[in-house]
Amino acid sequence: MANSTQEKIPSRITDWPIDERPRERLMKNGANSVSSAELIAILLGQGSARHNAVDTAKHLLSEFKSLQGLANASLVELQKIPGIGPAKAVTLLAAFQLYRNMQQESAEKSITKFTDPAAVAEIYIPVIGHLKKESFYVILLDSAMKKIQDMEISRGILTESLVHPREVFNPAIRHNAKGLIVLHNHPSGVAKPSTDDRSMTTRLIESGKILSIPLYDHLIITEKGYYSFRENGLI
Repeated sequence: MANSTQEKIPSRITDWPIDERPRERLMKNGANSVSSAELIAILLGQGSARHNAVDTAKHLLSEFKSLQGLANASLVELQKIPGIGPAKAVTLLAAFQLYRNMQQESAEKSITKFTDPAAVAEIYIPVIGHLKKESFYVILLDSAMKKIQDMEISRGILTESLVHPREVFNPAIRHNAKGLIVLHNHPSGVAKPSTDDRSMTTRLIESGKILSIPLYDHLIITEKGYYSFRENGLI
């Protein structure tokens, strides 16, 4: 039988000593003073009837293996965790997306011309590298190789029939682009072109020649890297 005099650890964070509560520690000592689980708990706001916010946050990290895994979780996947409803799931998705937006913003500020494949990839890895479906983007460029606009053309399983030159070059014509870069992600994490990727690129190159809107590069993006058709001598 357990010792009835043994002190029990309070389950509610509001029962904890003030200097041990994540929000109060952050306010007093800064964000670096709290763990990842505690930062997530602050985002969650409160736990459930059975688990406090810190325990729920630790469960999330355990279930998705890492912060990166948690950041890549979908709305549906998050809501499978006990204590995570739509509001908390949306809060987490919003927080991680803000971080990706910051990464993209920082990378884009450091580039003036879209001539370096590595620099372009750094901008778009936070945008599509984590996606679980393939997403195809086109970047419209002016005569100085500066970005006019970018846009998603297709999302799903990409084939030549889904990514037709018409869908790629129509916006280029509308915006008077002088060239373009296309890119898409590989959810598998393997940054190597498939047969369809190569065939699609060939069609886009030929279409660009006819329209005098050259395709400067085709990038395959993953969460950890990229493949450039230009760097590999395929454009």
